Amino acid sequence: MMTDPVADMLTRIRNAIAIERQVVDIPTSRLKRGIADVLKREGYIWDFEEIEQAPQGVLRLRLKYGPNGERVIQKITRTSKPGRRIYSSMKSTPTIKQGMGITILSTNQGVLSNREAKAKGVGGEILCTIW
Repeated sequence: MMTDPVADMLTRIRNAIAIERQVVDIPTSRLKRGIADVLKREGYIWDFEEIEQAPQGVLRLRLKYGPNGERVIQKITRTSKPGRRIYSSMKSTPTIKQGMGITILSTNQGVLSNREAKAKGVGGEILCTIW
């Protein structure tokens, strides 16, 4: 039984990057689709697609690497956990690596990066940090 599906998603991405895979398959959910969409908008992955399978669909992410094979995602960590939720207001949303990284937030307007959340003037639960 999996208690934290977002941590599972981040671990699958982390493991795929460690062995330089081009794609990674993740069981799909609406929250994971939102996280993948933020990763695409912010330029950390090339693309993602949903593949219908029984009993649960699969989210296939195409990971992004630099021209010489360097990793675009250097580090990806889970911030808010099931036992300890971490929330942030619009004003106190952390800046990661002086703007070179992002935090992904779950807000009342959907899953957004910290830049998008500040532009919309909303805060929320900090799901993960990426740089």
